[in-house]
Amino acid sequence: MWNMKNVLLFVASLLVVIFISTKMANAGEKTKAEWVEIYTQAGCMDKNFIQKEICKTKVFQKTNWQSGKDQLNNTFKKLGLTNE
Repeated sequence: MWNMKNVLLFVASLLVVIFISTKMANAGEKTKAEWVEIYTQAGCMDKNFIQKEICKTKVFQKTNWQSGKDQLNNTFKKLGLTNE
């Protein structure tokens, strides 16, 4: 049932799928330098360690929640489910 050719073909195709999906997942992520700039603009770098981590968490969540809201609104617009 499973000969060497089929096993190699299966493993190769599995690796291709994993490679493509990881490249697509990283398409919109910010770099470390971009995050440092965002945190600096928000004033997170002028605080002690605990306050800085809390500030960075709030900025990170606010940034990502806004991105999620925008994606959801675009999906609703494409489906014609908005009141606009």
